[in-house]
Amino acid sequence: MDLSVVVPTLNGRDRLAACLDALAADAPDAEVIVVNGPSADGTTGMVRDRDDVDVLVEISDRTVNVARNAGVEVATGDAVALVDYDNRIGPGWRDAVADGLDAAPVVSGPVTPIPRGEPTDRGEAEPTGRGEAEPAEIEPTETGPERNRIAGRDVTYFEGGNVAFRRDTLRDLDGFDEYLRVGGARDAAHRLARMDREVAWRPAMAARKELPTPTAADGGRSAHEWGWKYRGLAYRLLKNYGVRPTVLLRTGSHAVGDAVGAAKDVVRGESTPSRWAATGRDVLVGLAGGSSDGLVARRRDRSPARNPNGVSTRADRAVAKYDRRSGADGDGARESDGGAGDGAAGE
Repeated sequence: MDLSVVVPTLNGRDRLAACLDALAADAPDAEVIVVNGPSADGTTGMVRDRDDVDVLVEISDRTVNVARNAGVEVATGDAVALVDYDNRIGPGWRDAVADGLDAAPVVSGPVTPIPRGEPTDRGEAEPTGRGEAEPAEIEPTETGPERNRIAGRDVTYFEGGNVAFRRDTLRDLDGFDEYLRVGGARDAAHRLARMDREVAWRPAMAARKELPTPTAADGGRSAHEWGWKYRGLAYRLLKNYGVRPTVLLRTGSHAVGDAVGAAKDVVRGESTPSRWAATGRDVLVGLAGGSSDGLVARRRDRSPARNPNGVSTRADRAVAKYDRRSGADGDGARESDGGAGDGAAGE
């Protein structure tokens, strides 16, 4: 099996270096593709100085799904894995990928955070302060992935930063939906279920996530955006299932649950009534926008892929590309492509 590994990154130079070190140790034969958003922390220079990265793609978008698709576009392996820049694969990861893809077209494994205070590979203890880490798209677990049944369809979610696909499956999906700022992996899980494609789970395909420090660059992880959480939730449910009682019930239950949680924060003095009202407004605006856009997307693409914003829809993601592979324009070749350029809760 020829494996390509796509690593999207944004302002996470040090954590990216640790991720690449782990890939070099456990998957030395893999084609490694780093897709760098508009980083301002020296990521480009660090990656170009390494000899274990085959391709560096520079994009101007901050959206992870654009980065994923940009990497998928240039990958040549018959299997393509996605690994977040702040994840570190463990020993046996490469073998677990091969084993999982022998059994199913998609395979994923657990991602667990590195505990605060535990020494990192660089010999430094992680600080105990909180950074602005984006929530994982599934809860870390050693026993198996999150599953749900929606509108009569069994959906198996996967960790968007630790997953591998057979190439033909990614082609049939047309990659990830670039409309979504968050929740792209969950959307892909719905579409895989529509295609009756199984997602395998391999505990040995394990990765550990290094959490950001309070003083680190943002690492591409944005603070929680209520509007976009619900915009993405409504969009992917309406796009994939249409207007159904089940969809409306699920969307409403998420909104009510979050409203109650926010109200409890007000009672405890951890928030204010005005902030609670502003959050409610953001939720309603997000639901309205996502529902409208989801129905439009459903009409635009009636194929099993349900992806009107996928890999095939544009050719201007990359603003520069450095390709060390044989047959490229030379070591560090630069190609200007012109134009510009996950984890949300719920379905």
